[in-house]
Amino acid sequence: MEPYHITSDPINHYAELYTTSEDAVLASLNLETNANVHGAQMLSGHLQGTLLQLISQIIRPKQILELGTYTGYSAICLAKGLQAGGILHTIDIDHSLQEMRNQYWKAAQLDHCIRQHIGEAAQVINNINGNFDLVFIDADKKNYGLYFDLVIDRMQSGGIILADNVLFHSEVIWPVDQQGKNAQAIHAFNRKVAADDRVEQVILPIRDGIALIRKR
Repeated sequence: MEPYHITSDPINHYAELYTTSEDAVLASLNLETNANVHGAQMLSGHLQGTLLQLISQIIRPKQILELGTYTGYSAICLAKGLQAGGILHTIDIDHSLQEMRNQYWKAAQLDHCIRQHIGEAAQVINNINGNFDLVFIDADKKNYGLYFDLVIDRMQSGGIILADNVLFHSEVIWPVDQQGKNAQAIHAFNRKVAADDRVEQVILPIRDGIALIRKR
């Protein structure tokens, strides 16, 4: 199944053509995920993955929180920007892909700074010590607002939250009574963030939409 793209395929292909190429590890993980893993449209992929990597490299986080690991592609991208000694905590409810994740994290030489947590994100977050410099939300859509509430007070001024799928296949612009439950939850999240004076934000129409949120 193809990823969800808000932009047209020709524009997306052009953007990828002039975006820094995937390294060998990410390219291999991309191919294996699409060939062998159910739900491959959930993979961040080349264009979005490069955006995650660049943002992380710009802010040089000490501690990253990722909600939704899948096959571990986005964790590699985000971890590339960590400070020396930094840690990326990634949470997922599915343990069946852990061998694959570990294989690629080791190949990327980032296994020492990625810590996998298995369980419900809302419960696991409270068991992780310290503040977060960068948070990537890409888990169950109904709880995006809850995850925002759980992390925002654990971020310093200048901390960044990235939230995936915030245009949700364009359903967010449909009449509310025609939106599915996930689209309604995402629309509610977007409104919640826009109304919160602790943050400033922009929605980028990349892939399925990604929100870039900065704590003031």
